[in-house]
Amino acid sequence: MNALAAADVGELLRLVPVQRAGFALLLAAVGLPVIGVVIVGLDIMPVRFAMMHVALLGIAVGLLTGLDPMLCALVACALAGAGVAPLARTPDGLSGAMGLVMSLAIAAALLVLSVSGVNAAGAFALLWGSILSVGAADLWVLAALAVAVPGLFWWRRRDIALLLHDRELAVSSGVRVDGLTFVLLVLVAVAVAGAIKLTGALLVDALTLLPALAARRLGTSLVSITAWAVGIGVVVNLTGFLVALRYDWPPGPVLVLTAGVLVLAVHLVPERRIASWRAPASASLPSSH
Repeated sequence: MNALAAADVGELLRLVPVQRAGFALLLAAVGLPVIGVVIVGLDIMPVRFAMMHVALLGIAVGLLTGLDPMLCALVACALAGAGVAPLARTPDGLSGAMGLVMSLAIAAALLVLSVSGVNAAGAFALLWGSILSVGAADLWVLAALAVAVPGLFWWRRRDIALLLHDRELAVSSGVRVDGLTFVLLVLVAVAVAGAIKLTGALLVDALTLLPALAARRLGTSLVSITAWAVGIGVVVNLTGFLVALRYDWPPGPVLVLTAGVLVLAVHLVPERRIASWRAPASASLPSSH
């Protein structure tokens, strides 16, 4: 980056909306990659798409009622996450539940938009993200996730390791699986909704799933994978954001491409002769009780 380009980026970083966007990405890098570890561990990849449709329904309701659309999206996603938690008790219950939620949510959203006369283009536009429009409320949500998600992982690390390894083993080991699954799914749903304004719903993987995928290759335990995921999230978010500012590109796609390149680079590293993180995690981590 030449001196002129560095000066241009420096001038942009003095603008309050740009500073808020950068701070939001830093907060997101602390909490959202850990959510990606949950998504991968529970094997609920469709959750991103399901919550995207639920968020659209919440946005439509918000536009119809005059309430904050993103707040409505957060509430809708939290309720959806809580609603599917009981289905985790059955084999493949979560995967099927996500498909059901996705279908019902998009149908309800389109119905609300159709019968209410709300501008559908405005509702869908919010799903593309608008990182420079991040406000105080968005920062508070991301800050809460940055504290709650890593804190829960550290506090209940043994129980979470067992749950992500095998639900039945967790039950037989005395873990309160239903309550823990409920909390994790609500956090996942809220995190996906909270990331929508940063990257757009279609690109939320850059903040959640991709850092977790890279971290799984580098970590040897749940704790180390979580730490790697946060570190990778910080690098990806800061690098992608600065590149987007430098070339005046949309941040969402740049963040995805940055994260994708890093994931590919990590997978080119020869795999070490280690056991799966899930097995030793349940045995070696100290009890949180």
